[in-house]
Amino acid sequence: MRLSELLVAATLGLGALCAHAQAAAPAAAASAEYRLGSGDVVRIVVYQNPDLTLETRVSESGVVSFPLLGNIRIGGLGVSAAEKLIADGLKNGNFVKSPQVTLTLLQVKGNQASVLGQVNRPGRYPIETADMRLTDLLATAGGVATSGGDQLVLTGTRNGKPFRQEIDLPNVFSAEQNRANDVLIQNGDVLWVDRAPLVYIYGEVQRPGPMRLERGMTLMQVLAAGGGLNQRGTERGIRVHRKGADGKVQVIQQAMDEAVKDGDVVFVKESLF
Repeated sequence: MRLSELLVAATLGLGALCAHAQAAAPAAAASAEYRLGSGDVVRIVVYQNPDLTLETRVSESGVVSFPLLGNIRIGGLGVSAAEKLIADGLKNGNFVKSPQVTLTLLQVKGNQASVLGQVNRPGRYPIETADMRLTDLLATAGGVATSGGDQLVLTGTRNGKPFRQEIDLPNVFSAEQNRANDVLIQNGDVLWVDRAPLVYIYGEVQRPGPMRLERGMTLMQVLAAGGGLNQRGTERGIRVHRKGADGKVQVIQQAMDEAVKDGDVVFVKESLF
C-alpha cells in the first residue's frame, strides 16, 4: 500500500472514531438526564403559541393534562423526551405545523431521598440529576455532624426488591475503591448516619468524660486524649469495663497497646502510695 493510501485510511479511521465519540456523548448525557416524577411542577411552553402554555403538577400516575392532547404520560421520561412527546402529539394531530416545545422543571418533588441521623441538616432532598451519588446527597445535607461516625447505611429499593448497603465512608474516598462505594441514589432512598463510637474515661485523669473513639484507638491513646493520669493516678490501677454479648459487664486489665471498643469505660484508680 502506498503512503498516500495509508494516510487516507488513517484519516478515515480517525473520522470514524470522532463520529463514534460524538454519537456516544449525547447518549451519555441522556442517560444522566433527570427523570420526571409524580409531584414535580413543570412549565410547558410552545413557541409562538401562548395559549398552549401550561404550568402544572405531574400526577401520582405520572400524567399531565395538556391542551388539545388531553392526558399524556411524562412520568419517568427525561425532559427532552417529554418535550418530543408533546411536540409529536401536536404535529401528528395537525394542531401545530412545526412545534417547538420547551419544558422547564420548576419544583422537584417526584424524586427524593432522605438523610437521617448524625448530619448537619437531616431531611428529605430532591434528586435533581439521574447520576446523583451518595456523596452528593451527603453534601446536600450539610455533611456528617461532629457527633457522626464513619459507618453509613443506605436503604431503598432496587429492581423491585428491598435494598440495604452498609458503607464505610473513608473507603468511598480511597484510591483503591475509586467510586465503587459511592452508590447511585434512587428515588425513595434513605441514608442513615450513625453516631460516632464513644469511649468513657473517669477516675484519676486530667479530663474525664466521654470522647470520640477513633479507628484502632489503643488504651494508651485514650488516656492521652484524656490528658493523661493526674498526680493521684496509677497505671497499675487502670481497668476497662466492657459489656459482653450477654449484656454483662466484664472488668479487664488491658495492655496499653491493645485497642479499646465502642462503649468501653476506662477507670483509673487512685494510687495508694
